[in-house]
Amino acid sequence: MADYDYDLFVIGAGSGGVRAARVAAMSGARVAVAEEYRVGGTCVIRGCVPKKFMVYASEFSHQFQTAEGYGWSPSEARFDWPTFLAAKDKEIARLSGIYVTNLQNAGAELAHERAHVVDAHTVELEKSGRRITAQRILIATGGRPWKPELPGVEHAITSEEAFHLETLPKSIVVAGGGFIALEFAGIFNGLGVQTTLVHRGPNVLRGFDDHVRAHIAEEMERRGIRVILGCQHESIEKTANGHVSHMADGSKLESDLVMFALGRAPYTAGLGLESVGVKLSENGAVVVDEYSRTNVPSIWAVGDVTDRINLTPVAIREGHAFADTEFNNKPTSFDHELVASAVFSQPPVGAVGMTEAEARHALGKVDIYLSRFRPMKYTFFGGGERCLIKLVVEAETQKVVGCHIVGPDAPEIIQMAAIAIKMGVTKPQWDQTCAVHPTLAEELVTMREKYLPQELGAAA
Repeated sequence: MADYDYDLFVIGAGSGGVRAARVAAMSGARVAVAEEYRVGGTCVIRGCVPKKFMVYASEFSHQFQTAEGYGWSPSEARFDWPTFLAAKDKEIARLSGIYVTNLQNAGAELAHERAHVVDAHTVELEKSGRRITAQRILIATGGRPWKPELPGVEHAITSEEAFHLETLPKSIVVAGGGFIALEFAGIFNGLGVQTTLVHRGPNVLRGFDDHVRAHIAEEMERRGIRVILGCQHESIEKTANGHVSHMADGSKLESDLVMFALGRAPYTAGLGLESVGVKLSENGAVVVDEYSRTNVPSIWAVGDVTDRINLTPVAIREGHAFADTEFNNKPTSFDHELVASAVFSQPPVGAVGMTEAEARHALGKVDIYLSRFRPMKYTFFGGGERCLIKLVVEAETQKVVGCHIVGPDAPEIIQMAAIAIKMGVTKPQWDQTCAVHPTLAEELVTMREKYLPQELGAAA
């Protein structure tokens, strides 16, 4: 066997790369990791974690309104953006430090610089120029925000810049209809920013159940977000007072700030993968098999850079599976079926399994159970917010194949629902579960009436 400097070299110290490196190092393997920015990757530094802190901060304005309905008279609330930023940055630094410590405690070495692949067993650290050989190379560089090529696009920010704004704008146009767009529209709106969401498609959250898509758009508008569908940017003009978004339909939107949240692209540019023959997809994602191996036998990839399911827990499981397979003599491939997801919009969304449309195409006849209702918390004072809960059931087997929730605590509820659905629960078994009352989640196990498409009315 050839003599290499390391048994494993990982490019990228995000959630997937760090998990793979730690598990491999704890097996006794010689492991090194290169990270060009900060350890923790998208999730910890510029994604899930700081985003969730911003969601928490922005939700208080709605909670204050609810409190008044319960007899409270809150003193005039005031949000201080610099105070929040300082606290957020302090916590992110702490979490990043934990990742570094965990890597070091596992025995992995860490290089704080960008690396690229030279050949099938060699990487180069770009700052120091050092070349390192490794028996295995793992690509875990994640993704980066994507912006279209159009006049004035340089004036728009992405989610990464949104975490570090010096001041909050008074108004913003958020372009996009996916997870990130909806979440930041809710954040800015909750923090008192006049918010407009524009999306080129007929509805938001492509890939989610159609009832969820319609419902969340309606509820976002109820919260005060202006939602414009079937429209996209043609150009952005910077003015003395802010920005003017020139739209494809000829309309103009004036705002202090424009944010593009049109998705993220795999971060493979400049990694040298093409030069060593690693196959990439049309959008630059690393093509891998079920064991995360590329077509080059010594190179693997995990996480968002593979563009399979771009979620942090998935990257972690992929990284762990790779390390178990290659270093712990436990061949493991992560099962990408029935992975639950949450959108921390306001209100939030939780989903697992098939949408109604997917189930009808794949399974034929299905039974649909759907409930739209005002939560007890809001009926008390006449609030207008409504929840949606939907189950998709295969008619012949009565197996629950999809669960979709929009409303308070939807992400927490869907985690538990995902366990049952992953285990193959049937609707009769589901119904045998006694309700926990009074809760929003009890609606999941009390729905008995089947809904037919013509009965859905405005919810369709």
